[in-house]
Amino acid sequence: MNDAPAPVQTGSADAPAYVHLARAFAAEGVETLFTLMGDGNMHWATALSEEPGVRTYHVRHEHCAAAMAMGYALASGKVGVASVTCGPGLTQLSTALATAAQARVPLVVFSGDVPIDASFYNQRIDQAPVVAATGAHYISATSKKRMLELVREAFYIARTERRPVVLGVPYDLQKQTLPTPHEYVPSAAFIPDTKPRTPHPADLEQAAAAIAASDRVIVVAGRGVLRSGAEAECVALADLCGGMLATTLPVRGMFDHHPFGIGISGGFAREVGRELFGEADLIVAVGASLSHYTADGGSLFRNARVLHVDVEPLGLRHGRKAADLHLESDAKIGLAALVAALEARGRRPAAWRTPELARRIAEEPADSTEFAVEPGVMDPREAVAALDRAIPKTWEIVSGSGHCSYFHAQMRGRRAENFHTIREFGAIGNGLSYAVGVATARPDNNVVLVDGDGGFLMHVQELETVRRHGLKILFCVLNDGAYGSEIHKLRADGLDDGGAVFGRGDLGALARGFGLAGAVVTEPGQFEQLAEAFQAGDRAEVWDIHVSDQVTSPVMRKAHPKKR
Repeated sequence: MNDAPAPVQTGSADAPAYVHLARAFAAEGVETLFTLMGDGNMHWATALSEEPGVRTYHVRHEHCAAAMAMGYALASGKVGVASVTCGPGLTQLSTALATAAQARVPLVVFSGDVPIDASFYNQRIDQAPVVAATGAHYISATSKKRMLELVREAFYIARTERRPVVLGVPYDLQKQTLPTPHEYVPSAAFIPDTKPRTPHPADLEQAAAAIAASDRVIVVAGRGVLRSGAEAECVALADLCGGMLATTLPVRGMFDHHPFGIGISGGFAREVGRELFGEADLIVAVGASLSHYTADGGSLFRNARVLHVDVEPLGLRHGRKAADLHLESDAKIGLAALVAALEARGRRPAAWRTPELARRIAEEPADSTEFAVEPGVMDPREAVAALDRAIPKTWEIVSGSGHCSYFHAQMRGRRAENFHTIREFGAIGNGLSYAVGVATARPDNNVVLVDGDGGFLMHVQELETVRRHGLKILFCVLNDGAYGSEIHKLRADGLDDGGAVFGRGDLGALARGFGLAGAVVTEPGQFEQLAEAFQAGDRAEVWDIHVSDQVTSPVMRKAHPKKR
């Protein structure tokens, strides 16, 4: 157990409960709050906003408050905190909570709950089942005696289980006083102070033997590598084997500096990467969840065995066998031990690496398929390549969802630490909010969102939030004038796509209507000048990038081939 911090006095004896609750959140280290206030949470949110060091962002939609907190958690490594009122305020969170639960994002939401002494309340709903259905955890704080303990429990669960927790407090109770004493000990005092997990010698020997017997090894790194700082160990293992380096989508770019870094493992794999995965005889997946997407449904490396190095190694994942061999260990420690064991065996690099292969990795396009692009718009691959050249490699990139996400995932030479994506649950419409969360977590760097027009417009009202709080974010919208995934699926099935087509309009003008800068981009040559102006400016901008709706991603072509 960690050394227990000194108890925090949460307020005077006659202070209302919402003051003590706010002080307890502050004691948990909360520095940033995203909220939309109503009767059920406005007293608490105001009290927390008055705590020293707390920044509060008042948003326009409850879902966005939670999504912003998710983006903040992803970029900061801290627990994200949001707040909504009871009833309809809470029900608006279902998509965000489901996404956070599946993505294992630590999140605490302070929600009002219906007054316990009210015989009638028109916003009454049983909130616990709504939250539980999303996979999040609900805590009903109806005990004044245990109310502060329940705050600690919420943060403990969020931190140790990496999941969203909703703390529901009846708002008539929030105004009552609490029984004394009012001392609060934060959750960190109760989290076990365990050391990184080391591999079992027998498992280590089995893993080393499997690698030594393999000729074509690909090391695939996931978020666990980023968290444990094991990038160098991944490189050392691949170099020792003469193998390739790849990543899952969330840590895309980690090995772009390496001549044999082949990009993303999964449906977003580049052409040369897919070819090399097909040749591999062993995949060493490190700190990765081995999801359906990482293996492209099992088709990507069907001829290879899989060794999973993880603190929680998996045998079954998304209905398919995840791995053949398992090494239960912290990524950094486990890989260092594997390298040492292989060096002791005298392991020599295989002959897979060649100068010609390094050239192909560096020069060949991710997708070489040709399309007929209509006049006045760009091929999205061309647009993303121009954008990639125009904006500095050190900027934060937030990846939206939808059909367009394949194209901007191919941007290269950008560190994994500066790439932010939450793709679980398949919901579009979150990118703008995630970008706000990342911008608040990393205020000293420029933040760029790349998203599609359909998702961007779902919560475009938050541009007003961006302007009001003075956030400088660059919103790059790949605008095909439609819901991209839907039009390509409908076309593949030979059906009318009219219900998913809306036209491009002028999102630059829309941005200016919110008091921000905006421009329509129809030529690759526009990006460089726009980037220079954005860097010199002091406000957020929207670039409405008009792209063709005729270009389909490899993921879409594979999953939805056209009917003959």
